[in-house]
Amino acid sequence: MSGPSPFPAVEANAARLQAWLQARLEGFGGGLQVDRLHGGRSNPGWRLRTAERDCVLRARPGPRDRLLPSAHAIEREYRVQQALVGSGVPVPAVHVLCEDESVIGAGFYVMDFADGEIFREQAMPDQSREGRAAHYDAMNAAIAALHGLDVDALGLRDFGRGGRYFARQIDRWTHQYAASRDGAIDAMDRLIAWLPAHVPHEDDEPVALVHGDFRLDNLVFAQGEPRVLAVLDWELSTLGHPLADFAYHVMSWHITPGFLTGLGGLDLDALGIPDERAYVRAYERRTGRDAGAHWDFCLAYNLFRLAAILQGVGARARAGMATDPDAPRFAAQAPMLAELGWRFARRAQGGA
Repeated sequence: MSGPSPFPAVEANAARLQAWLQARLEGFGGGLQVDRLHGGRSNPGWRLRTAERDCVLRARPGPRDRLLPSAHAIEREYRVQQALVGSGVPVPAVHVLCEDESVIGAGFYVMDFADGEIFREQAMPDQSREGRAAHYDAMNAAIAALHGLDVDALGLRDFGRGGRYFARQIDRWTHQYAASRDGAIDAMDRLIAWLPAHVPHEDDEPVALVHGDFRLDNLVFAQGEPRVLAVLDWELSTLGHPLADFAYHVMSWHITPGFLTGLGGLDLDALGIPDERAYVRAYERRTGRDAGAHWDFCLAYNLFRLAAILQGVGARARAGMATDPDAPRFAAQAPMLAELGWRFARRAQGGA
């Protein structure tokens, strides 16, 4: 089965959606303009505009009973964004959560539209050398601020389990990969065997609110300023190990630009973008944490995790539930990512 997903049917059900919104939020009377937003391979988004409102609807890609268990948790996105208001980590204000799938065919929530710039290419081709440096510094400050938040003060102590983060995540993504695999990827099989046996032991494992998908293109910057206006896409957020989250963010320094965006092989000095070592040190200065001796393990784990995520994107495409026509191409990147992850695993044990 292929082709665009029949869910969620936002445009086709615009009148029903507007009636539902009018009963709960002010400013949704009159004409409603609905536009599909770019991105959102997992949970798609639409911009909703009236004379008084400019909002975003973010939805699951289909009915819950057709999705992988624990995936597409829009209710968790809604909760964490509610908690982060006023925290120092900017997020769009959320307004309403709808679990009634009769409205548009899937659960959704509505939040404010963040009017700023989103950079899709890591090299930021339209920026000056100084502009790139300033934007990368602001991005580094944003993730450091996130990992410094007090989860108790946010009311998020029960947002995830503390401890054994790597072991639990490896188990989760191994099961997700098994549920969505389409043929053998030898490097994934090697990582599935290697990672659980090499999880770093820590007597006092740090626990922080982690984003789970902290990337340049999940940030909205103020127009013409190196200032983060909003952090988007909290679907994978939980409580976890901050260095796991930071290493995921830094993977792009190793991914060669192509279908996936990345910085691998680029002349970073000429671009004004810090190299990996300088970027990690800036994070260490801001957080007081040492990336330490397990950095290669963290990279191997995150490349395995991303490969499993993209394999899931491919599974949705095969099931006819992809919301992005490029879903099969994203899934096709899984073997490359797994091979790169295995390279870091070998380096972690002195084999490369």
